[in-house]
Amino acid sequence: MRSELSQDIVTIFNPSSVKINQKSHFGRLEEDRLELSLIEAVFLLEKGKISIFENDKEYSLDDLTSLLKEKGLYSKYRVFKDLRNRGYIVKTGFKYGSEFRLYERGKSPGDGHSDFLVRVISENYDLNVMDFSSYVRVAHGVNKNLMLAVVDEEGDITYYNVEWVRP
Repeated sequence: MRSELSQDIVTIFNPSSVKINQKSHFGRLEEDRLELSLIEAVFLLEKGKISIFENDKEYSLDDLTSLLKEKGLYSKYRVFKDLRNRGYIVKTGFKYGSEFRLYERGKSPGDGHSDFLVRVISENYDLNVMDFSSYVRVAHGVNKNLMLAVVDEEGDITYYNVEWVRP
């Protein structure tokens, strides 16, 4: 299915794109089109579900991987891909100050609320205690758990489930 890249949004104008949203919960439906984040679109490209063009230039997976790296999104993509491949529904967490919202397997955006907020950090990141505290506080405040996804230099991911405990 052909899609168009414009300013980090990938748009599919094909009416069949509704299935991608309704079945697999990718993107956001807008009137006559499906809008995908760059991360979602690269995942679907890698899976062979879409092709991505800008004007008449078709992008390869290598082109878009380079673009993700250039924009500082590659670690986030790795986490998104890993979680999707594990069967989770992953949506943006921007509203909550995190990279993603995560729905448990078997749940979806129409069936209730997400269970986790996912923060993606590199293993070399100096995590400030006050920042860490605010991540946990926001997650707790919206009845979600915080999941830290730590990406090492080799691209391996370690997940930490952080919960609020009242003594």
